[in-house]
Amino acid sequence: MTGMKKRFAFLLLGALASAPALLAQQIKTGEWVPMFNGKNLDGWKANENPEAWSVVIEDGQPAIKTTGYRSHLFWMVEECEDCEFKADFKVTDGSNSGMYFRAAFGPGWPKGYEAQVNATHKDPVKTGSLYNFHKNFESPTKPGEWGTQHIVVRGNHIVIKVNDKVITDYVDEKNTYTRGYLALQGHDPQSTTYYRNLFYKRLPKESPKK
Repeated sequence: MTGMKKRFAFLLLGALASAPALLAQQIKTGEWVPMFNGKNLDGWKANENPEAWSVVIEDGQPAIKTTGYRSHLFWMVEECEDCEFKADFKVTDGSNSGMYFRAAFGPGWPKGYEAQVNATHKDPVKTGSLYNFHKNFESPTKPGEWGTQHIVVRGNHIVIKVNDKVITDYVDEKNTYTRGYLALQGHDPQSTTYYRNLFYKRLPKESPKK
């Protein structure tokens, strides 16, 4: 590699590494921040099998697609303490996915809260559930249908709404997870899911409820 090529590679790696930091500078408490630029996965990082993720045009709009592998795509710009996280989702028939928050980056299944995304997968826990904490057994959306899931976490109080309807309203008295990243789930090789219009809002920190 020539000196010029080495310099270019170094600058490129530096730009990629600084992308989350540059995005983080734009975040102001109480304001919605777009998480997806509609062009690429800047600010995002897969914990394994990055080939599971791509940017596509789905139903006329840019979307993040996951298919073919188990993988979790983390938004590395800022960790969530008290925050809101919302996205439009479309899960295909028989597929399973999820929206993680306060999750630790690492291989395998993340340690963190998961808002389930599942209409007809064999897992009985459906969209709007707080996985392992509060179960919803009836999906509020159908396969192939776009819906909006909106997560609000303040202290240990967690609310999950789907299409503006509250599905989960839960107080985690054990304060299981207090800080971590937001992430999307690629559940298994047979699952295909799309996400678009992803937004994050940092909230003022709130004391745990009793």
